[in-house]
Amino acid sequence: MSAAMAPATGGETTEIAVDCSGITKSYDGVPVLRDISVRFARGTVNVLAGENGAGKSTLFKIISGQVHPDSGALKLFGEPVRRFDARHAQGLGVSIIPQELAPIPDMKVWQNLLIGREKSSPFGLLRRRQMVDEAAAMMESVGLSVDPTLPMKRLNVANTQMIEILKATSRQARIILMDEPTSSLSKRETEQLFRVIRRLRADGACILYTSHRMEEIEEISDSVAIMRDGAIIRHAPTGNLTEHEIITDMVGREITELFPDRTITESVKPVLEVRDLHVSGYNASVSFSVKEGEILGLGGLVGAGRSEMLEAIYGMRRATGQVTLDGRDLPLGHMQESIKRGIAMVPEDRKRSGILTSLSILDNVSLPHLNTFTSSGGILENAKRRTQSLDVLKRTRVAYASLGQKVGHLSGGNQQKVALARWLVTGTPRLLILDEPTRGIDVGARSELYRLINDLAAQGVAVLLASSDMPELINLSHRVLVIREGRIMGELKKNELEQETILRLAMGRSSNANQ
Repeated sequence: MSAAMAPATGGETTEIAVDCSGITKSYDGVPVLRDISVRFARGTVNVLAGENGAGKSTLFKIISGQVHPDSGALKLFGEPVRRFDARHAQGLGVSIIPQELAPIPDMKVWQNLLIGREKSSPFGLLRRRQMVDEAAAMMESVGLSVDPTLPMKRLNVANTQMIEILKATSRQARIILMDEPTSSLSKRETEQLFRVIRRLRADGACILYTSHRMEEIEEISDSVAIMRDGAIIRHAPTGNLTEHEIITDMVGREITELFPDRTITESVKPVLEVRDLHVSGYNASVSFSVKEGEILGLGGLVGAGRSEMLEAIYGMRRATGQVTLDGRDLPLGHMQESIKRGIAMVPEDRKRSGILTSLSILDNVSLPHLNTFTSSGGILENAKRRTQSLDVLKRTRVAYASLGQKVGHLSGGNQQKVALARWLVTGTPRLLILDEPTRGIDVGARSELYRLINDLAAQGVAVLLASSDMPELINLSHRVLVIREGRIMGELKKNELEQETILRLAMGRSSNANQ
């Protein structure tokens, strides 16, 4: 059977790589995909745009064979897909980079990169040296400097993401699905990825790409398919759509202001004071404070040491120095004491450290507070637990089917809201630590999260915010500390917050462009 063809510009015909017809899917009785009918051509980059929960990741899972649709048909290069199985899809030339990264943490980098493509001698012995060299060459081709013999669990999120991208794009795939591939990447790494994408497009691959970054959609895509509530409501060439039209179609409403007003009543009362904090693995020590109602931003390049600093303050990482909360010493390395004293943290990697995907929404939200929901006789007070969980889920606008629904079945944005909501069940924290809080979050969910963060600050919560998203860092923060190699390179007040200044400090240069 010949592959399906479609008319293209100038009277030519373009081979259709992905052809979806009437695809539907439901979870826990809730429709996730509704009558998806759309076609994507070979040699094109196509963005799926939509809010978290719109159905983008589920559609990707169906195309990559991980999930069987409830109804409808899928054709790849004109051939009907009758077997939905990940290995079968891989054999048909489909490769996927999932939003929630899934490396094998205890295996080496080279093993992760070449899994399923191992090389062996005629005697069946693994050619390790050859594979290590091949993995090193693959990483060098995209400017990635990582020891291929390191265990994957030693890598930060950005490097893990680049390894997953390399693994997917090096398989000679004809259809490549990229679910938020740049969510943890720096600008330089994003540019490297775009060079890879352009090469793949020139080679005839069909690329489906999800992103919540408008500038990426404009730069890299040929077409945009906009999804809302499980349906595709518009599919058009990128050049025919404005940013305003894309956002409005995605959320189904006008987003008038993405960022809330940062005005706060000046407070001189410090909530957190850090003195000579030396984090294991870094030579420098840091000292700073966060005041009541203040959002203190942490800027810097990927690998600057921001996450490690936040983890040390929270008690997750070894460090020396002095940390006080509301004037009282906070023992380092004791996470339970941090939680007891009112410190809440939403980590960068929500799947690994922020939520438990196999547990229900109710269990995830109430887990840090089980003592509060347990009677003096040791009985869990479920009615109280449900009431307070329902209240906080409503305030944080989590979209879900029931309290018993597994968190793993939620969209990435709603998972992130759950990671934040769990710290608001029994009141407001004294210190809220946010590490890349909007990674993989759509514009509508971002707007809601920004307002929630601002409201918490207005209630007197001190907020420590690490973000690689410059508009987010500049528009949410009252001050920004720029970090490089674990050292504070400079402090910028609200009227000094400019992207160029932050980048210069992050690169180890003067904040003055003339120096």
